[in-house]
Amino acid sequence: MAPISSIASSGMQAAQQRLQASAHNVANTQTDGFTGLEVVQRARSEVGGVDAATRRAESVGVSLASEMVDQLSARNAFVANATVFRTADRMAGALLDTYA
Repeated sequence: MAPISSIASSGMQAAQQRLQASAHNVANTQTDGFTGLEVVQRARSEVGGVDAATRRAESVGVSLASEMVDQLSARNAFVANATVFRTADRMAGALLDTYA
């Protein structure tokens, strides 16, 4: 079983990757023939956490509304994983204090 902190860390990295891809898409919205980026995530079944890979989208063009939703979703995922990471750190500290 993977430590909670490494699972949360992989979630934060995936959320960051999603936000970067979306920012790239928004920055290139007015570029003719632009094909956006998308991030594909999959669970790491044996070690826990998530893997994320950036690839070109299949369709040409970018929807600003869709990108804004993606950015909010990525931000919320990052905040949630950061909270888990922080809580795991506090729990480990409390456990060490108990045995010290």
